[in-house]
Amino acid sequence: MVPEQIVVVEDGPLTSQLTETLEQFQKRYPEVFTIVPLPQNSGLGTALARGILACRNEIVIRMDSDDYSFPQRAQREITAMEQQRLDIVGSQIVEFIDSPTTPIFESNLPCTQEGITAYSKRRNPFRHPSVAFRKTKVLSVGNYSKEYLYFEDWDLFNRMLAANCKAANIDEPLVAMRVSPNFYERRGGLEYIGHIWKFKYAQYRKGYFSFLQFITTVTPHIAVCILPNGVRSLIYAKLLRKGVRR
Repeated sequence: MVPEQIVVVEDGPLTSQLTETLEQFQKRYPEVFTIVPLPQNSGLGTALARGILACRNEIVIRMDSDDYSFPQRAQREITAMEQQRLDIVGSQIVEFIDSPTTPIFESNLPCTQEGITAYSKRRNPFRHPSVAFRKTKVLSVGNYSKEYLYFEDWDLFNRMLAANCKAANIDEPLVAMRVSPNFYERRGGLEYIGHIWKFKYAQYRKGYFSFLQFITTVTPHIAVCILPNGVRSLIYAKLLRKGVRR
């Protein structure tokens, strides 16, 4: 499937090598490539919001520059959106450190509307690099926000679900997501706890879930954050991920 447009958001200054590479692609495919330069690093929420506004088409397929989308991803997601009249669709993903051909874990996300909605009150119901959505639906709920650091995607997804957007996950990996060796270390510490509390409490105040749901979901998050890095990694590996199918 050939894209009609590719939007690249430069979140701050790039290396000369990256700049040269993007310029080459834009010169070769001027009708396809749209470059959105931001003068300084503005954060994920701002960068994504600017990128959405630059998209010409209704269906937007999101990608991260350091991840790998399998060849059938776009076709599978667009077909699912058209056949099921979805507003947002994601997929399972595999995680890798060195190469997409040697994944270490696979996600285990719910795939139905009911399952996704229930799961969203506890954890992020989509893997961000795997999603495709309708631009008008994203804008109708206010686009990406920079208010919740580390949770910009979950915040958007919950707002879309609260607005009765139709959602699904395709139950097979369509994206290989790169994780660094210190991936789980970044999901701990007092600063991260503060961001979790801010996001979850805001969800409660907006009425997305009850006070009891707020307590029962934020407590495990905080508990995992204060554990030693090795224990936290083990919990993610053994309890929150599943082994890769061989």
